[in-house]
This record gives sequence, structure tokens and C-alpha cells, in this order.
Amino acid sequence: MSETSSLLGQADGDKATGRGSCRFTLADVAHARTGDKGDISSIAVVAWAPELYPLLVEQVTEDALRAHYRHRRLGSVRRYLLPRLNALNIVLEDALDGGVNSALNLDAHGKSFAFFLLTLPVEVPPTLRALLNPPSKSLSDHSQPISPARSLS
Repeated sequence: MSETSSLLGQADGDKATGRGSCRFTLADVAHARTGDKGDISSIAVVAWAPELYPLLVEQVTEDALRAHYRHRRLGSVRRYLLPRLNALNIVLEDALDGGVNSALNLDAHGKSFAFFLLTLPVEVPPTLRALLNPPSKSLSDHSQPISPARSLS
């Protein structure tokens, strides 16, 4: 399966009966915000509903994060669980090309890191789909192919 077709997702299980998980983006499950300190980017990821938090814990792993940001050649990737807040704190070291005062890139603060993280594909079972924000179709239910960074229109 190509990277594009795997990103667009496939329903697991029987589509006719509505059983099985479907692939959505992390934006459907959570919201995020980025902060920075030196060459470190910190991303808070907060589930839209407490029932969605276990999906974050299960699928937004350090390995998944490293793979998602592989183009950045990061140092360490750490994930901290914040169950009382239904949130994760993601810490990406060596992420900002030396930090705000050293970086020559257009996003020296790394503010786009949270938006990019929200494009991460996640599997959502049918029982939790009503909690998605906004309640939406799975990536495989769209009639036209969509880009990894889903359009807000």
C-alpha cells in the first residue's frame, strides 16, 4: 500500500455493518498548541472528550511521533501523559534549528509543529465517532482524495 493510500485510510472491519475502526486525523480527536524554549518544541495535545484520551495514549506514541516528524531529524522525542487533563505533553529536542535567535527558517518558534501533528492518522472505533470534533467522516469516506493537511473549508 502506498503512503498516500495508507494515509487516506481504510476502514477496518465490515463497512456495510459499520463495525470496525476508521482512520481519522488527530485533529478530529484532539486540539494542540506549541510552545518553545531554546531548541526545544513542546506540544500540548488535549483530547476533545475524556473518552478519546485512551486513543491518544495508545496511538500518539514516541515511535509514531518520531516517524511523523522524520523529516526534521530531531534529537530526543519524549511524551508525557497527563491523564487528569486528558492530555499529552510532547517534547521534541533539537527541533528548532538552534532556537529562535539562531534559526534561519520561517518558523523559528515551531508554531506549525502543532498543526502538522494534527495531521497524524489515528484509528477511531465507531463507538467513539460521535465524540469527534467536529463529528466527521473518516478519511476513507471522502469522495475525493484529500491532502495530508486536511482542508478547513
